[in-house]
This record gives sequence, structure tokens and C-alpha cells, in this order.
Amino acid sequence: MARDLGTKYICYKCGTKFYDLKKPVPTCPKCGADQRDAPVAKPTSARAAKAVPAKEPEEAEIPATEDEEPEAEEDEAEEED
Repeated sequence: MARDLGTKYICYKCGTKFYDLKKPVPTCPKCGADQRDAPVAKPTSARAAKAVPAKEPEEAEIPATEDEEPEAEEDEAEEED
């Protein structure tokens, strides 16, 4: 004879396992946290992980120094001759 105790919860603040006993507001009996305020976790499945590849850090472009710029101009001038 199993009684229906309502929905089972694991408190997002303290980790206590409890049933809401069909009450309108599911509050943790240990810490009093309202379980409707729990942060929503993003689902992580193998399919979702494959769909969104991890971004690799992009290499920052290093601006050319003043010493390098004249050399580039000299190379272009030699090619034209």
C-alpha cells in the first residue's frame, strides 16, 4: 500500500531529498528553500555536445611595428623593378 506523497525533490540549496506532500508550494523541510526558485540547468547530452563545438581561443593579431612597415614597402619596390 504505497501512498502518493506527491513530487519528489532534491533541494537545490542543501541537497535534502523530500516529497512535497501535494502542497502548492514545494519548500524544503530542512532549509525552507522554495524549489520553484531553483536555477534551471541546461541539458547536456551527447547529441547536444556534438551539435555545438567548443570554441577555441582565437589568436590575437599582433600589430606591425614601425620597423616592420618600411621593410614591406622595400620588398614591394624590388618586385616592381
